[in-house]
Amino acid sequence: MKKLILSPILSGLLFAQTGYEIAKMVDEKPTPEDMSNKTNMILTNSKGKSRTNTMASKSMDGNKKQIIWFLEPKDDKGVAFLKIEHDDKDDEMRMWLPAFKKVRRISAKKKGDSFMGSDLSYEDMSNRDMSENEYMRLDDETVNEIACYVLEITPKKEAKSTYAKHVSWIAKDGLYGVQEKSYDKREELKKRKEFTFQKMKNYYVIERVFVEDVQKQHTTEVTFSDIQVDSGIDENLFQEKNLKRLP
Repeated sequence: MKKLILSPILSGLLFAQTGYEIAKMVDEKPTPEDMSNKTNMILTNSKGKSRTNTMASKSMDGNKKQIIWFLEPKDDKGVAFLKIEHDDKDDEMRMWLPAFKKVRRISAKKKGDSFMGSDLSYEDMSNRDMSENEYMRLDDETVNEIACYVLEITPKKEAKSTYAKHVSWIAKDGLYGVQEKSYDKREELKKRKEFTFQKMKNYYVIERVFVEDVQKQHTTEVTFSDIQVDSGIDENLFQEKNLKRLP
């Protein structure tokens, strides 16, 4: 009986991980039980004029529960955002607007809207449900000396996404996002995103996000400081009544 002998190249092709398998590894990597940080968000328009917001954020369960309070500038102080993601129904998103003394609920139909005038939409700030997307592996690439997997991610109809697809570069060592390109429904480039992570304990924790809306010629840079992980945040914090309570 003849033995089947595979060349290293052919063997690699046959046993290479699929896009779905890579996405599953990313989805299952260790994440903090909870996280808190101070956030600076700089918005810059096409004329180079900038505006800076300072926020305090707390999250848990892989960022599926998150509350953000705006601290500066004075005009926005007290505005707060609450997000609770669900597996079996639409996510809950609410914004406390102290100037109007009301809580605004953000429906799933509005998840493509801008978060506080930034280039991040509510959809950008939410986790992607693996079952609602298709994943195709593209050729690996190296970005900024980081060896990356490259995935094309196509939302299915049930995702109700405002995007046609994303192309994501994911670090092989650490399985964190390095950069991403997002395309609108016309399949034209809409946003370029860059991510920087740092290692804390056994986790890779995000410390910077840069987003460029290439169609609006507008950018958003978000930096995270005073980061704490696994500090024991109470799950009861993530309730509408706490939107009105600045930390």
